[in-house]
Amino acid sequence: MAHGNGIELRGLLWMTVGDKNLGGPGRIELLTKIVEHGSITQAAKSMKMSYKAAWDAIDQMNNLAGEPLVARTTGGKGGGSTLLTKRGEQLITSFRLIEQEHRRFVDQLSKQAHGLEDDLLLIRRMSMKTSARNQFLGKVINVKQGAVNDEIDLEIMGGQKIVAIITRESTENLGLKPGTEAFALIKASSVMVMTDAEGAKISTRNQLVGTISRLQPGAVNAEVVIDLPGGGAIASIITIQSVTNLGLAVGKKVSAIFKASSVIIGVSA
Repeated sequence: MAHGNGIELRGLLWMTVGDKNLGGPGRIELLTKIVEHGSITQAAKSMKMSYKAAWDAIDQMNNLAGEPLVARTTGGKGGGSTLLTKRGEQLITSFRLIEQEHRRFVDQLSKQAHGLEDDLLLIRRMSMKTSARNQFLGKVINVKQGAVNDEIDLEIMGGQKIVAIITRESTENLGLKPGTEAFALIKASSVMVMTDAEGAKISTRNQLVGTISRLQPGAVNAEVVIDLPGGGAIASIITIQSVTNLGLAVGKKVSAIFKASSVIIGVSA
């Protein structure tokens, strides 16, 4: 209720890729703190967020942007530093400029809202959320039709390919064809980790090669985050025993493998 005071409008600016949240003021602030501190650890502390939450946000931004916004450097005290790429720096500058224009626009609307009644109906945008830990933006490079199911090849950042098996009806409903921008969703529990994959023959269609960047142990399972060429990352949930048996450690080169049937394909509406 206004109780005699004039109504003022406020708004926040968010960037999206399709229906996925790339970032808003909070994530832009995180990127800004990385520039200030040169460290993801210090940037996270300054924003009162956990190290894992900061890297999860960065991994998603890198994946959805289609190119890395944040990059690590090796060597030096503490194992190196965290830096923004030129694309990441450009994103901060562009966001600040757009934010200024957005503020002017909202201020203008606010001037027109002073005569509205206190019971003004506020409409919020609905956003879809998914439990899939891994989300990749890419382009369809091939559609192989089958009698019942189709095979979809999606190229993601770094030139790596994800293969998905979906129904013919889904292919038609989503309008999938070469050149179509689409998302690949894979649950972390569906991703297996393999060492010494070179020369091995496996039936699993998808094999993304990268380097372990994080290991987050739990009571029974561990989350393994694997950095991919081009700045993307993929997470896997495996048992602690598997971590030990495979000799997994940060910096180790491994392959993330998962079935084509475990990949969910989506497109923006």
